[in-house]
Amino acid sequence: MTDETSSPRARPVVRLKPRAEARAIRHGFPWVYADELVTDRRTMALSPGALAVLEDGERRPLGLVTVNPRSKIIARMLDRDPAARIDQAWFEARLARAAALRNRLFDAPFYRLAHAEADGLPGIVIDRFGEVAVVQPNAAWAEAALPDLVAALVAVSGVRTVVKNGQGRARGLEGLAEEMAVVHGPAPQGPVPVPMNGATYMADLMGGQKTGLFYDQRPNHAFAARLARGARVLDVFSHVGGFALATLAGGAESALAVDASAPALALAGQGASASGFGERLATRQGDAFEVLEALGAEGARFDLVICDPPAFAPAKPALEAGLRAYERIARLAAPLVAPGGYLVLCSCSHAADLQAFRNASARGIGRGGRRGQITHTGFAGPDHPVLPQLAESSYLKALVFRLDG
Repeated sequence: MTDETSSPRARPVVRLKPRAEARAIRHGFPWVYADELVTDRRTMALSPGALAVLEDGERRPLGLVTVNPRSKIIARMLDRDPAARIDQAWFEARLARAAALRNRLFDAPFYRLAHAEADGLPGIVIDRFGEVAVVQPNAAWAEAALPDLVAALVAVSGVRTVVKNGQGRARGLEGLAEEMAVVHGPAPQGPVPVPMNGATYMADLMGGQKTGLFYDQRPNHAFAARLARGARVLDVFSHVGGFALATLAGGAESALAVDASAPALALAGQGASASGFGERLATRQGDAFEVLEALGAEGARFDLVICDPPAFAPAKPALEAGLRAYERIARLAAPLVAPGGYLVLCSCSHAADLQAFRNASARGIGRGGRRGQITHTGFAGPDHPVLPQLAESSYLKALVFRLDG
């Protein structure tokens, strides 16, 4: 970083309010909220992404933080050493540690390489697609440090291309503009094939949702595939074929993929063809709620129904409305499950904890006239590690219900 605060000697000091809880920070919580920090003129004058030494109310140093006076998360812990230098070497050390975990877990370089705070890189998400990496710099400091980050990423991983995906809600909360750009190497030419769970997925790295593919559901795809042998499958909010392709690879008789995005469904079709089972995949474009209602009216029945919607409750203010939406999904999906079949309901809303999501799902199933047992609870894969002190890093839930007749 070339900011004037990058030199340890030049760094300003920011301080917790006397009643703010410093113990949580000392025990690993990585954020300081705006109402916990002394926001004097000097602090408020810091540029978004500036580095500062964080002190507790008694002026004892807690570590090196990055400050954004425009954000509710006003400070993020970068390093417990207040004198740490945030440069290419620092990024290389963090990325090498993250890569060591993924390379132990996976035989091929298709995974989430960096999972933000849980990998010691606050606000930074990196997904790897073979020789291409997609970086989401979702915090102001990451935007400022992007040249060092990209150089370190290339040095550690050996990727030929790095794409910056500067889109999404998180960047807006940090006051950052949206931007898509190739920041290293040649631009990807068309969708990138991704081998996963016995299928080939097609990821649009420049124009798709998020980074182009959702790696977090990999273990839940695999579990659903075990239930799918000989089954008729319905995959709602399918994106590029998420659960549908995995279940077809697992021996499903057929799969119907439903999504609002025609380009995403086209990629699902390409993936099915590349996997060798294109004739067993059908697609249906439309609003998920409307399609579920229409399938119910048509009397359609499936042995396995999966609903993997976007985050209905991305933050606490949206929690009640989000839980109602999850309940409605369950109510509409449950009647479509054949007797003795399975219903998989997913949530990527960190504001809705597991118990709240489970309760909403059970209410919806009951309102849909069905009853059942939970046979499995799934979470994100191990390339999405959880920081124990930060509940937000554990966001994905997948509930598998076996429904009565």
